[in-house]
Amino acid sequence: MPNIAKSARPQGVEAITRHFLEVPQGTLHYATIGTGPPVLLLHQTPRSWAEYRAVLPLLAPHFQAIAMDTIGFGDSSKPPLGNDSIEWWAQTAISLVDAMGIKRLSVVGHHTGAVIAIEMAAAYPDRIEAVVLSAAPLVDADFRTRHAGPVHVDNAVGSSDGSHLLALWRQRQPWYPPGDIDLLNHFMVDALKAGARAADGHAVVARYRMEARLPLVRCPTLVLAPTADPHAYPNAVPLARAIANCRMVEINGGRVPLPEQMPERFAELVTEFLLSHGEGMP
Repeated sequence: MPNIAKSARPQGVEAITRHFLEVPQGTLHYATIGTGPPVLLLHQTPRSWAEYRAVLPLLAPHFQAIAMDTIGFGDSSKPPLGNDSIEWWAQTAISLVDAMGIKRLSVVGHHTGAVIAIEMAAAYPDRIEAVVLSAAPLVDADFRTRHAGPVHVDNAVGSSDGSHLLALWRQRQPWYPPGDIDLLNHFMVDALKAGARAADGHAVVARYRMEARLPLVRCPTLVLAPTADPHAYPNAVPLARAIANCRMVEINGGRVPLPEQMPERFAELVTEFLLSHGEGMP
């Protein structure tokens, strides 16, 4: 049985519960709410389940919404660096749902989480009902070449004078809604927890051979394209064209922290799509 902690809530409102599960890869932390068909939510680098804190209760009326910390991030185990890959992260996510007794599920991923969702759909087609790819990169040969060098963004390695804190803040600030200090604070907490993996996670994405996996994604797929995310928006149309049974929705004004920036719109689109697809879904 997983360890369980309940979040405080107003009377009459269902709580998000937080759990730890042991799987072959280590200890995984996740948060969940709701009792319907299962939906797994996967965060961007270097975030955690908290990227979906406001989204989870909005999905709960229809789904068992589960937001996990990718291994190495948040409160999940921190294995030594060097063995991370998108394939391993996808396998670890499957280990989580196996431990929860879930046979089939839908997957929602944002940025890095979307890449993991692609691999899950390609590698485990009998397990995945549908996928939502939010602000996904298109990792092809050109992407790998452009990102082959050292990763400087999200470098959370500490400095004795604390200057790394200001550097982290300034790196992310242009991609966030102006003046939204809370969203940047949330990022800072997760980046510091991830340590060196905050930057290394981007290198993991850049090593993935996505072009060989996209033709294997056969389940219903939704691509969410936030128009003010300069890293993701240019990829949306070619990505959607590369996936069979796929449609795309633009989100005007959406930025890098889309699930936190626009939780209501995000949840609305996810709910509408998943309720119209997937075996056993109402």
